[in-house]
Amino acid sequence: MSTAIIVIPCFNEEQRLEVLQFRKYAMTHQNHRFLFVNDGSSDRTALILDDLKASVPEAFDVLHLPRNQGKAEAVRQGMQQAMQANVDYAGFWDADLATPLEMIPEFAAQLDQRPQLALVIGARVKLLGRQIERQQLRHYLGRIFATAASVVLKLPIYDSQCGAKLFRVTPECETLFATRFLTNWIFDVELLARARQMEKFFNCPALEETVYELPLTRWRDVAGSKVKPTDFLKAFFELCSIYWNYLRPSIKTPFANLPVTPVREDIRRAA
Repeated sequence: MSTAIIVIPCFNEEQRLEVLQFRKYAMTHQNHRFLFVNDGSSDRTALILDDLKASVPEAFDVLHLPRNQGKAEAVRQGMQQAMQANVDYAGFWDADLATPLEMIPEFAAQLDQRPQLALVIGARVKLLGRQIERQQLRHYLGRIFATAASVVLKLPIYDSQCGAKLFRVTPECETLFATRFLTNWIFDVELLARARQMEKFFNCPALEETVYELPLTRWRDVAGSKVKPTDFLKAFFELCSIYWNYLRPSIKTPFANLPVTPVREDIRRAA
């Protein structure tokens, strides 16, 4: 049976962290563990996570970051630690459980059954028979952004921003998380851009062959989300930065060997 560690980035999640759901899942899926990354929370999140770890240390672990560094860096550091734990798969999941934990075995099953796959991504596709509950404005803004990301990546991806992803642990996967991301809001797109570079510079298989989007059966917007409609504007600035640093034709050196150019602070403030 395959093993997995799921990274849960947490910043001030005291009111939204469903501890009982994590405990219930851990009792029935002992081959799956959770690594919570406390991203410098200022509420009681750290205490809640430490209590959870103490209650079932074989299922839960906690990484405390000394200060808030953003979701991208919290995920990156968590994934680095997870991939050193001798497991088959490592992934990340939103702390609010917008994607239910019960979907994790379905993600793992895709990697179990398809050895060529390196990554399974959740896709929030509203189809008959599925419960996808999303605010209308965020849905349409998300569709516009997803189209732009697909064009930039030259990849027919439907939902790059779903907060549920599971990777096969390989040296190539570790390389994707080796250096800090230049973006914060859309580091998911940056991950795919890094993978595109690895195709070009290291002759890795094409993303079209190694990435699978799994339509979710359930997903819901959870109250208290830190993402606001104005953040979609910031995301478009970051998308331009991803293209410039990773995907423009004149790039000669891969990200693993060349420091990337961060988004200018004046652009961040303007956004």
